[in-house]
Amino acid sequence: MHTKKKFGQHILNEPEIAKRIVHSLSVFNKEKNADYKTVLEIGPGRGVLTQFLVDQPFDLVAVEIDPDMIVHLQQNLPALKKILSGDFLDLDIQKQFNEQVAIIGNFPYYISSQIVFRILENKEMIPEMVGMFQKEVAKRICGNPESGDYSVISVLTQAYYDAKYLFDVKPGSFFPPPKVVSGVVLLTRKKDFPNCDEKILRLVVKTSFNQRRKTLRNSLKAIISDHALLADHFFDKRPEQLNLNEFIALTNSLEPHLKHETQKSPDH
Repeated sequence: MHTKKKFGQHILNEPEIAKRIVHSLSVFNKEKNADYKTVLEIGPGRGVLTQFLVDQPFDLVAVEIDPDMIVHLQQNLPALKKILSGDFLDLDIQKQFNEQVAIIGNFPYYISSQIVFRILENKEMIPEMVGMFQKEVAKRICGNPESGDYSVISVLTQAYYDAKYLFDVKPGSFFPPPKVVSGVVLLTRKKDFPNCDEKILRLVVKTSFNQRRKTLRNSLKAIISDHALLADHFFDKRPEQLNLNEFIALTNSLEPHLKHETQKSPDH
């Protein structure tokens, strides 16, 4: 079966790596007491991960966009009882599932960041994710302050999940081999979420990193009604110098002073 470039397909061809990815889910670790009974695999393809997920004591659902891969799965993995045809990004998780669901997958590089943001949108439903990304994206998800990897996706993901970089996967482990190294990431939902407005946090973080080489003063003045608030030396900092708690505190302090049109459209 030929892979299709339009779907960003790079098929993992090393079962031991696939097994290692699958067993990173807490449902395979009795000590972690997983609080879910359903696992959703994004883009199972030929079923390299799926073969280690079927016949387990949880419900497995797969979402696959390629009709040919769906036929392959139906013929070769009959134990996979539920396959959703379509794009994960179009899937209404709230309607599809009525309970907590973990997510796993070898994600297509071209939509991997979007997958993370969809997970964040549905964080109340998704306690855990194990995913394979382009290493550069994986490092950004797990990025720490004062590093070149620290970015919007770092802050917003880590506001709601503990992010752990698990291991590299070399290009030769795939067919066709990608031109980059891949990285596997584990996200575990936090018990407590930030005590701030989620939309405003997203606005402040995105605006701060929009021109990351500029100071917060220069970046945030576009959304603040009273620029006198930015006189404090704190705003001499650049966004990569702020940790999550500082972004939360910044969000709460700036919320009453946002421009009116910004408050209406916090994703602007």
